[in-house]
Formats: sequence, structure tokens, C-alpha cells
Amino acid sequence: MPSFEEARATILNQVPLMGLERASILDAGGRVLAEDITALWDMPRWTNSAMDGYAVRAADCQEPTTLPVSGFIPAGGSLGSPMEPGTVVKIMTGAPLPEGADAIVPVEDTEETEGGVHFPKPVKAGSHIRHKGEDVQRGEVIVPTGTILRPAEVGMLASFGKIFVSVYRPVRVAILATGDELIEPGDPLTEDKIINSNTLALATALREIGAEPTILGIARDTREATREKMLEGLKADALITSAGVSTGDRDFVRTVLDELGAETLFCRVGIKPGRPTTFARLDKTPIFCLPGNPVSTMVTFEELVRPALLKMMGHSRVIKPLIEATLLTDLTKKRLGVLNFQRVSIEVRDGKYLASCSGDQNTGILKTMVQADALALLPEDRDHFQAGDQVNIHLLSRYADMLEY
Repeated sequence: MPSFEEARATILNQVPLMGLERASILDAGGRVLAEDITALWDMPRWTNSAMDGYAVRAADCQEPTTLPVSGFIPAGGSLGSPMEPGTVVKIMTGAPLPEGADAIVPVEDTEETEGGVHFPKPVKAGSHIRHKGEDVQRGEVIVPTGTILRPAEVGMLASFGKIFVSVYRPVRVAILATGDELIEPGDPLTEDKIINSNTLALATALREIGAEPTILGIARDTREATREKMLEGLKADALITSAGVSTGDRDFVRTVLDELGAETLFCRVGIKPGRPTTFARLDKTPIFCLPGNPVSTMVTFEELVRPALLKMMGHSRVIKPLIEATLLTDLTKKRLGVLNFQRVSIEVRDGKYLASCSGDQNTGILKTMVQADALALLPEDRDHFQAGDQVNIHLLSRYADMLEY
């Protein structure tokens, strides 16, 4: 039985990279760039004004003075000729600096008079000017391969007229729930049935990372039904199953894996919750078989599946950073020898993370997962942690904005 770190490393070493595709920069948002993008021109393309104001010769404005206005340059326009000596030119932000000028004086630092514009203070050469190429120079790599395309990168690409880019395509993931006791949301509910919540939770988690979920429905507890649904799911780039992965009389997932000729890399992990988690591969298709309890499903997805799918889509940083937090409440493990993920609530005070138990840690208690901000990683060799102890946590995806950069 591998440890958590060994299991995660095994998965990351086995999953394939997705292929590349051309996508518009709008559709490519959140995806990983697969090519270096270089600047085709300088940015700014011309030396220009950083303010609405007046283009001047600084030497003309070392003492309080009033100078006539000899022209006007709007954004997108130009003067067309050098600035006349002893005059100033009214100019808008972004407009090209006229020949002969070496400074911009913001309009709020001037006074309009009948004779022109009064400059009450000395002007420094170079003030409020944006020079050609000071942001980006032609030939410079503006967005390197491997970059996640967020708003700033998309804005940079658009600034250079880039419309389409090469990106890793989203991983298509089939989701299969198993169990005779399951019904779908909206079906008539009887006392012996359980609503299939895992599928929608997993689909939401997949969309959150930019993957594309395909919902297969429910496989009933027969070998034939499980095999049929799994064969359908193996048409995707990856397959996730929930439940049916233990060794009970009606757990057929691992049996079907063997029948299909899949290579099982491990069928248990030294973690709680999630010990029966199985990882297999058929040809190049990864298969993640997760336990059926909703909390176990979400925790094992977060800690083992999510990093793998991100890697498949070209991400280089796929493992969340460990953050040290101080416990405000005691935490207790039921079993030594395994890494325990416990759901905790987080406060940030004076730049420090403080963790409290978010409730009952039974894997059937979904409310505790809803109330959790993070997972505390309680190591194998201790079973009790007191308030004031330091523990490592992984922030859950929806609370990643708690990170202080």
C-alpha cells in the first residue's frame, strides 16, 4: 500500500499530456499556452504622452512663464510637423510626442490665460513621457510557453493583435457512479434509495479546473452493467468512478478492470478518508476509482485526481503549497500509520492561518465538507493534535484567495 506521496507521484508519472489545438484568445482563457509568443513591434509603438496636458520644451519652462498654444494632438492623431519654437502643443494621453518637445505638463498643473497657458513651476525634461519600447521591445517573448492565460496575458496578446494561439486542449473526463441504491436528482425518493450527488460534485470540480466532464449515469451492481458503462467511459481521455471499488460481493469495478486488461498501479493508499482508492491505466487512459462516500470522493479528487488532470492539460504547478496553520481546536485521528485529511475552517489573523475543526469527520457527513475551508494533513505517526500545535493544510480550491502573495 503506497503512502499518499508515493501514490500521487505514481499518478503524475503515468498520466499523458493532452494534444494541442488552436483556440481564440477569448476561448483560451484559463488554459496553458503551448508556444512562445514574441512581440512583433515595440510597445509603445511611439513615444507618447502619459497625461492629458501640454507638450513643452523643458528649457522654455524653468521660470514661471506663459506660452502660446500652437497645435493640438488628440489620441490617435499627430501634429504632422515639428513644434514651433517658443510654443506649446495641447496633447491627449497616448498621443505621439511632437518633434521638439521633451516633457509633458499635466493640464492640472497649468493655468489657461488669454495669452496662452501659464506654467507656474519649473518643468523637468522627460516628465510624463512614455518612450517607444519601454514596455516591450520587438522580438521579446511577451508570453512564454507553459503560461496559464489569465486576463493580463490575454490583454497582452490582444495588444499585439494576436487572435489565435496554440494551447493544450481540455481533458475530457467521463464520470461513472455505481450502486443499486442510487437514483438521480429529481427521481422519486424512497427510503431505500440515495441520491447520486457524487457525479454532479465531480462534474463541478472538473469544470472548475477547465476539464470537460461527460456524465455516464449509474452502473447497477452487476459485472455486465459495470463493464458496459466503463467501456463507454474509456472513450474519454480519463475515467473517474465512484463506489464499487472495495472488495464487497457487489463491488465490481476492480474485477472489470482486470477483465479489460487494465494495468492497476495501486488499489489502496495509506490515507483516510480514501483508503480504497484505485489507480489504473488502459493503454494511455488513466482510470481513477474513488470511494463512494461523498466526502471521500471529494477529498481523493482534490488530493490525487485534480493534480493529475492539471498536468494532463499542461500545467506545471499542480500540487498545492503546504501552508502552516495553528490549531485553535484539538484534532484526533482514529488510526496511526496513515495520513489523515481532516476538514478544517480557516481564519487569517495578522498574516497567520488559524485552523479549527469544521465538524464531525465521519465521511458520510457532507455538511462538514461544506463548512471546510481547507484540509489539514495529519501525519502518520501521531493520533492527537492539541490547540496551539502547528499543522500543514491545503486550502480547498474555492478558498485559494486566502493565500497571501
